Amino acid sequence: MKKLIRDPQTVVKDALAGIAAAHAGLVRVQTDPDYIVRADAPVQGKVGLVSGGGSGHEPLHGGFVGYGMLDAAVPGAVFTSPTPDPVLAATKAVDGGAGVLHIVKNYTGDVLNFETAADLASAEDIQVETVVVDDDVAVKDSLYTAGRRGVAGTVLIEKIAGAAAERGDDLAAVAAIARKVNANVRSMGLALTAPIVPHAGVPSFDISDHEVEIGIGIHGEPGRVRIEWEPVDGLVSRLVEPILEDLPFTSSDDVLLFVNGMGATPLVELYIVYDAAASILRERCIHVSRSLVGNFVTSLDMQGVSITLLKLDDELKALYDAPVETAALRWGR
Repeated sequence: MKKLIRDPQTVVKDALAGIAAAHAGLVRVQTDPDYIVRADAPVQGKVGLVSGGGSGHEPLHGGFVGYGMLDAAVPGAVFTSPTPDPVLAATKAVDGGAGVLHIVKNYTGDVLNFETAADLASAEDIQVETVVVDDDVAVKDSLYTAGRRGVAGTVLIEKIAGAAAERGDDLAAVAAIARKVNANVRSMGLALTAPIVPHAGVPSFDISDHEVEIGIGIHGEPGRVRIEWEPVDGLVSRLVEPILEDLPFTSSDDVLLFVNGMGATPLVELYIVYDAAASILRERCIHVSRSLVGNFVTSLDMQGVSITLLKLDDELKALYDAPVETAALRWGR
């Protein structure tokens, strides 16, 4: 295994030091317990947004801390939920008197630990609402979840709910916006290779050069089916069609198309996937009015891709377009 790390046991600590050095104007990095918080937190009178989860999915979540998005992100060990203590510390750090929204991907450890932290915060008179993200259409239950997994749709929830908080919506309204996005967003991904967790040093699963895993999770969990390699248009169709059927999406819908790399997929390939997905949507008379392409919710060094569709209305478009300034996403400011 060749990785640009100092020690498998210090990967998260060392990465946090790098984030602190690279983005000092945007964020502060706290240690013992570990969390990333926007530089001007707490913002008085504004709902605070906290998310987090296992490391290895960067830039999720720390790359989305800043104006118009998250107020804090809590990293666990690689592919491991953070414990309640740092979640509580981050919640307290961003409480500006208007309450705090927890955005939690639907993995059992994340849900339980954020729930415990919310209870502890409530005992200290901090009002907390929780939104659980479950946008993955591939499988209902997996190694890590009860119900659907939370995957790339998390970025869109963080962006849109963050804009609602930034414009001054109260806690109930921000939570309602986040739930609205979750209700209208669907995702599915595939893997060509498995990720290598640093402390393990070997791929998380075996897959041959001529196979593709359809419907994987962001930790390398198994998907719906493993198939023989086929050309990219066929693979994209295997992702887009289940997404369209699930909500369902129908002709004349206005959507955001998000093509997300899993960490080791070149951007040139992501744009080919985008073109293939957009072609399918055109054939269905579904209008793509917003787009996002890049590595935003990764799985270490997995080669693969996920596709996310969000059904839009005027309110969601305005909130998505609103200014944002984070390490990984920025426009309009």
